[in-house]
Amino acid sequence: METQNLLPGTLDLLILKTLTQGSKHGYAIAEHLRAVSDDVLQVGESSLYPALQRLLVNGWVKAEWGASENNRRARYYTLTAGGRKQLRFEEQDFDRMIAAIRKVLQTA
Repeated sequence: METQNLLPGTLDLLILKTLTQGSKHGYAIAEHLRAVSDDVLQVGESSLYPALQRLLVNGWVKAEWGASENNRRARYYTLTAGGRKQLRFEEQDFDRMIAAIRKVLQTA
């Protein structure tokens, strides 16, 4: 499933949750999402990097340059305290949305 099929805002939620495990560069975030979802979530650069930029602008992540596992220059993203707070909010909002969708599907 490509990211355009996700509910709006879900990619931000997934990135924030991924970063609770520690700092990661963009490719590592995409690979984590792919692996954990059993290859269902395929996040392309055209979706991932605008989402990361949006999270940076909102102060929910911070970024710094470092060296990747392959000794290549990479930008590492880290969850901020504000990002943790936003993650809790988005998890609650997501749960509420899923419950509402489930109710509709059970009545149809």
